[in-house]
Amino acid sequence: MWNLFNCYLSGRHDYGMWCEPGAIFLRCIHCGKRSPGWELAAKPVVAVQRAVVTVAPPAVTAKVAHTSRVIPFGRAAAR
Repeated sequence: MWNLFNCYLSGRHDYGMWCEPGAIFLRCIHCGKRSPGWELAAKPVVAVQRAVVTVAPPAVTAKVAHTSRVIPFGRAAAR
């Protein structure tokens, strides 16, 4: 009886969230009144293409007495 009083006479509804395909809305759990809600649409899929960057070693112009050497480093950490 109290729920009917709240819903129909005073306009106080006990809303809960409801979902249907393509929409989300609030709906009274006692009388079923629902809000306008929000319409959901599928987002378009945007393909992102990443650029591949290759780095060439610098050209050696003159021999230096002390030359540095690049040592490859793997992603796995040493244990």
